[in-house]
Amino acid sequence: MVRSFIAIPCPDELKDKIVEIQSKIPSFCDAKLVERENIHSTLKFLGDVDDNKIEEIKKQLEFAKNLNEFKISLKGLGVFPNENYIRVIWIGVNEPEKIVEIQKQIDENLSSLGFKKEKDFHPHFTIARIKSVTDKFGLKNFIKENSSKEFGSFMTKEVHLMESKLTPNGPVYSRIF
Repeated sequence: MVRSFIAIPCPDELKDKIVEIQSKIPSFCDAKLVERENIHSTLKFLGDVDDNKIEEIKKQLEFAKNLNEFKISLKGLGVFPNENYIRVIWIGVNEPEKIVEIQKQIDENLSSLGFKKEKDFHPHFTIARIKSVTDKFGLKNFIKENSSKEFGSFMTKEVHLMESKLTPNGPVYSRIF
């Protein structure tokens, strides 16, 4: 079994700005910050997949090798599921149409292998998972103050099939395809 997901990686040049905003989060809550090397946008979480199914998944992702380069602009902080019950803090994607289009193609291709389609896909880069909030007003205000902050943009045409190995020190990601 391979714990896997499909993602768009975040380039190193934007990670410094993300780490800078992440550093302010623990003053409001107990949070598990996403490690610098693990920052990405998940297009589809596959979970535990049989090793023999990985080759079929790769075939269904072949279309991604021919993507034209497109721009991703990171803008604004947001939360899941909502501001009154914050469990995840993320950075949004400005003009997400291309990512949504790619994700729908992935969903369509992988549905033939038995993977369920996403209901409400929202392109984002997760930066923190919240365990408990110590200053709810402060955290909500921090999110609001940074809701339109620009983190920069990058050009990409990369979609990666990733493996996620869970360790006591957090997940370790490696590219499969």
